[in-house]
Amino acid sequence: MPIKLTAQNLEMLPEGVAAPKYDAKALSGGILHFGVGNFHRSHQAVYLDDLFNLGDDRDWAIVGAGVLAADAASRDRLKRQDWLTTVVEQDATHMSARVTAAMVDYLEPGDTSAIIARLADPAIRIVSLTITEGGYFIDPATGSFNAAHPAIIADGANPDAPKTVFGLIVAGLKRRRAAGVKPFTVMSCDNIPHNGVVTRNAVVGLAKLSDPKLAGWIRNEIAFPNGMVDRITPATGERERRIAAEQFGIEDDWPVFCETYRQWVLEDNFPAGRPALDKVGVQFVPDVTPYEHMKIRILNGGHAVIAYPAGLMDIEFVHEAMENPLVLGFLRKVERDEIIPVLPPVPNTHLDDYYALIEERFANPKIGDTVRRLCLDGSNRQPKFIVPTIADRLARGEGISGLALESALWCRYCDGVSDAGKPIAPNDPAWDRLQLISRVAKSDPAAWLSMDDIYGAVGDAPAMRKAFSSWLGLLWSEGTEATLRRYLGS
Repeated sequence: MPIKLTAQNLEMLPEGVAAPKYDAKALSGGILHFGVGNFHRSHQAVYLDDLFNLGDDRDWAIVGAGVLAADAASRDRLKRQDWLTTVVEQDATHMSARVTAAMVDYLEPGDTSAIIARLADPAIRIVSLTITEGGYFIDPATGSFNAAHPAIIADGANPDAPKTVFGLIVAGLKRRRAAGVKPFTVMSCDNIPHNGVVTRNAVVGLAKLSDPKLAGWIRNEIAFPNGMVDRITPATGERERRIAAEQFGIEDDWPVFCETYRQWVLEDNFPAGRPALDKVGVQFVPDVTPYEHMKIRILNGGHAVIAYPAGLMDIEFVHEAMENPLVLGFLRKVERDEIIPVLPPVPNTHLDDYYALIEERFANPKIGDTVRRLCLDGSNRQPKFIVPTIADRLARGEGISGLALESALWCRYCDGVSDAGKPIAPNDPAWDRLQLISRVAKSDPAAWLSMDDIYGAVGDAPAMRKAFSSWLGLLWSEGTEATLRRYLGS
């Protein structure tokens, strides 16, 4: 019988499952983290677990927090197992499991008073976030903070009873300032270009609505380091729970499965102090920009390139998409011809070698990453992962045929039916809008590119409109496979 994951049972873990080398009861919280999902638990929490295993910095443990209804379910799962997580790392030939104990508490989602009180606690010196690309209230067309969003307006009008992550951060900083407590550092761990700058703009922009002086203090005194994070981490389902139980003998209600590869590059800008994460592989650099461009455009952009043709061809898993010669050929051609050539150099990194590693990671058959996960939330991901590369190429007068085809594939996917006629379930917060415009675009392709909040000036470029219209017409008349053959033949 599998052993239920609890603190009491740590000494009973099956042979081969690595347990923490430290006493979790001896840890104390130094980081408050919003967004305790799979990626956070496979990435930041694992780095901290490694550090605690060295016997270092045990006052930097994680205190979880959240504002969504889903966060309450997450908290309940983790509370039942004493905040422990089973992390299963997988590559093509090997699987290993470890239990991490880097989290020491998880505040009740919705308990505004408790969260603000913990944010005001001098022991909290870093507030970190994994709230997804869509959680930053960004106007996709301009990249600026959207102060007109209803949730932001509501928090601006009720600063002492905020409902958003940024409202809570503002309230916590306000209380620290009033008490003369040194402010914490705010660290984004999301896949957004210049994520520190974006986070600062959100916090300052919200503070301006209720207290301009506080907003100025935040802008001048609070550190928002940029960072690049990377580890492919699929969603947890029954498959993952079953593998944890059958292959590793652990009954974990919410295990995390991920690849063996991981990377974290951070600006070393932590005035309130930081854990010695450089001891466990985190790179601290003066400028994260080249690293984040590399990762977001090659890896995240590459995910988008394979996602929509695979989704339209009813391919379930990412490694199966990589086994399809048309999808793989499409990825290679777009990456090598259009994405990589416009990237700036990255210190001590050869971009072709980096892409080869990405291809190997996508093809990992053990990870079980789904095509549907990659297709999720295109309305927030396309403006960050694809459109900037198109803009760069247009500015240089260079071709965008493959990226225009990627955009056409996304449009075709949002119609909601695969090439074989199977329904595609809603897969975007803006699905209803996207589906409506996709159907209009079948006869009027310009309607899709006219979504200024996604494409901005790129949607008006004659070269983009011409290529997109041509590819979308072929997708409707000939289907995905034939269209990919046409592109590869060109």
